[in-house]
Amino acid sequence: MIVAAALGLAACGFGEEGISVSKDDPNHEGAVLFASHCAGCHTLSAAGTQGSGNRGERTQGPNLNQRTETYDDALFAIENGGISGAIMPQNIVVGKEAEAIAKFVAEYAGGETGEPPRPGQNP
Repeated sequence: MIVAAALGLAACGFGEEGISVSKDDPNHEGAVLFASHCAGCHTLSAAGTQGSGNRGERTQGPNLNQRTETYDDALFAIENGGISGAIMPQNIVVGKEAEAIAKFVAEYAGGETGEPPRPGQNP
């Protein structure tokens, strides 16, 4: 019932204003789902999410602008409540919704990561 209500709101455009993923992009649905289910803890610019203002709390999820994720790792985290014992709700979304979010995260996470400086180079 709650999932149906959340999907209904997402379909009405709720939370889509900050999403930079084109509606023609196959990852758009994942971006909308991410914005409606993951925004409270995770920052990811492509979904227009900022997590919470207090990045120091243990309950805060990783900033996905600064970290890349594979599809398999993202899906594992969604299904199992994180990767390394973090406090994340297990199965916050399931099935095709979980797969859509994992595909979106794998495609768009890490946008602020760059090549790390090599020895002898200025950072």
